[in-house]
Amino acid sequence: MTQSAHHDNAHDNAHDHAHDDHGHEEHDDYHGTVKGYTIGFLLSVVLTAIPFWLVMAKVLPSSGATAAVILGFAVVQIVVHMVYFLHMNTKSEGGWNMLALIFTLVIVVITLAGSLWVMHHLNVNMMPMPHEMRNMP
Repeated sequence: MTQSAHHDNAHDNAHDHAHDDHGHEEHDDYHGTVKGYTIGFLLSVVLTAIPFWLVMAKVLPSSGATAAVILGFAVVQIVVHMVYFLHMNTKSEGGWNMLALIFTLVIVVITLAGSLWVMHHLNVNMMPMPHEMRNMP
């Protein structure tokens, strides 16, 4: 092999390797490990079992308190799923995943708050129903 051919071959290999690394960097921000998936799974099981136990054993005196605690566990479980299974963090996809998550949360809050506001005002402003009509099928 001549020196020129060796130089061209080395250049081609380096060029191919650079392209491989570039493509690898874009998609290799974070890959899940068995340990990470196991931790996520165990946290999910615990975060499901505790609210189940709270409801079945009637640990808390009021259903409102039980519902509030279950909602808290649900929020924590959502975060666990996003971190351990969806691999979302502030650095993934250059921050676009976090921006999309924030946008989604804003839309969900607006939708839920607006729906509750409308339902409350409809309930308050409805005409009272005579007692005889309430028992009609």
